[in-house]
Amino acid sequence: MKKAVLAVIAITATMFGGPAIAQTQDNGSNWLVRARAVHIDPADKSSPVAGSGAADRIGVESRTIPEIDIAYFFTPHVAAELVLTYPQKHEVYLDGQSIGSFRHLPPTLLAQYHFTPGSTASPYVGLGVNWTTFSKNRLLNGQGSLEHDSIGLAAQAGIDFRLDRNWSLNVDVKKLQLRSDVLIGGVKASKVKVDPVLFGVGVGYRF
Repeated sequence: MKKAVLAVIAITATMFGGPAIAQTQDNGSNWLVRARAVHIDPADKSSPVAGSGAADRIGVESRTIPEIDIAYFFTPHVAAELVLTYPQKHEVYLDGQSIGSFRHLPPTLLAQYHFTPGSTASPYVGLGVNWTTFSKNRLLNGQGSLEHDSIGLAAQAGIDFRLDRNWSLNVDVKKLQLRSDVLIGGVKASKVKVDPVLFGVGVGYRF
């Protein structure tokens, strides 16, 4: 996450270090909707299985998913963003071998600060909370499962590049705190820290 945020900051610094960014007039709307393609890169950290052996034996599949977010601007600088997608299926691995899959629904709510609203390039940061609910746990032929819910912090950094009065391009990086116990026969066998980094690219429309 640090490398991703530093990369966003470096891009922003480079842009501000050059010629002054052209200013554009805001269209007056408080609503911004974005559609993104997002790549999920899990941290794949886990405690030893059944309390013994090596750590980090359990991993979760990386994949690219569609994402929709809806932002409401309370002021030109301050906004709230709700990030949504549909339930996503992921494979789970033990020592590199698939042991089943699960689905998760991870809505995230963030408070954002936009540094240069109305500019051609407008960087922002966000902080909020992620709530992930797991379903259709099918691990170890039905003998294993994950906890039902995970609640954790979410951090965000990104830039909107305005194309015209309504449309913009968006680059966005988020880090989610997403953790779950792995249960076998109803007994905790390990704790998984999925804690994914989400790299997103998309378009936005200001109503």
